[in-house]
Amino acid sequence: MNEGVMETGRSHEGRPHDLRDPRAEASPSRVRLELLGGFSLLIGGTLVAVPPASERLLAFVATYCRGAVPRALVAARLWPDAPERCAYANLRSTLSRMCSIGRTALDVTSYTVCLAQDASVDLRRSRALAALVLAPGSSTRDRGFGVETVTELSADLLPGWYEDWAVQEAEAWRYLRTHALGTLAEDFIASRRYAEAVIAAHAAVRADPLRESSCATLIRAHLAEGNAAQALREFDRYVRRLRAEMGLEPPPRLCRLIAGVRPSDVRSDPRNVPGRADRSRPGDERSPSVTGNTGHGCGAPPRVV
Repeated sequence: MNEGVMETGRSHEGRPHDLRDPRAEASPSRVRLELLGGFSLLIGGTLVAVPPASERLLAFVATYCRGAVPRALVAARLWPDAPERCAYANLRSTLSRMCSIGRTALDVTSYTVCLAQDASVDLRRSRALAALVLAPGSSTRDRGFGVETVTELSADLLPGWYEDWAVQEAEAWRYLRTHALGTLAEDFIASRRYAEAVIAAHAAVRADPLRESSCATLIRAHLAEGNAAQALREFDRYVRRLRAEMGLEPPPRLCRLIAGVRPSDVRSDPRNVPGRADRSRPGDERSPSVTGNTGHGCGAPPRVV
């Protein structure tokens, strides 16, 4: 069963129950699978090396399935191009080559494969955390959300894995965490926690650089913090990327965010004062300078080049 956003249970009165906070785990699990940012298997706190095929078996079971999964399904998904008999043989070989300590991460029967009961998966924890962030009525202050929350939602799932099932799950996780990061950023802005808002919005933009709402939130965070120049830099960076990758112009609602920013607001930013060591250099896109030209098709705003 493909696991998406956690569903919220409901009481007899129809009100949603509070989602369980995944940060409140009583004790660390003996078997830990870490899939965010790359694959790691830890047993009793010790990193365990397993063959690449075993990594994919463990990751598939941990990512795609909540309970026991038929061996036929595992074989078909991990070796989709192989005949059924060969896929079964590959699964048997993968299980036999897994070291004995690595096998403790799985419960294997003649018909099914599942994770051991005492195994924990960082993806499941982070999915639950994202669901908690997105829950109606959830508050950054009441829930204690902060930079650590952003960090838990910032890593890609199994980067560099290109099997169909891995790509699908990575995309689903990217979509979920981008929404959660955007919600965190908006809540931080509302709470006047601007530094945390910028961090969360930056993470959302890194997850999906072409997502308009993430860019808009990042621009609002910079403007709320009084950093007009940085807001314009982010706007221009988004415009260049949008044109280069999609051949599109920025939407009017995004242009309106920076329509009221005046060149004088930008020049007042100390990072743009001539003579500073960190001022922009010609051709350096990481520290752009500001000109009075527009060039975005948005009208009045100055252009960051």
